[in-house]
Amino acid sequence: MPLYEYVCRRCRHGFETLVLGADVPSCPACRATDLERVLSVVAIPRSSGEGSAAMSAPPVGGCGSCGDPRGPGACAFD
Repeated sequence: MPLYEYVCRRCRHGFETLVLGADVPSCPACRATDLERVLSVVAIPRSSGEGSAAMSAPPVGGCGSCGDPRGPGACAFD
């Protein structure tokens, strides 16, 4: 049961959803099924000492700092 991130091609709403089997996801904003699956960005700490500091610090430069409303990494697809 993978969790995927999508952007609706009709209204450009970004969201994530759990996809079960052959289910076809739809946009929660406009109910369209014409969706673009986007790359998810996952942050995994390397050690227990780094985890709390790395997870609580705001992004400085790079992915997530541009303010794109579709979320981190979305601007790379433009």
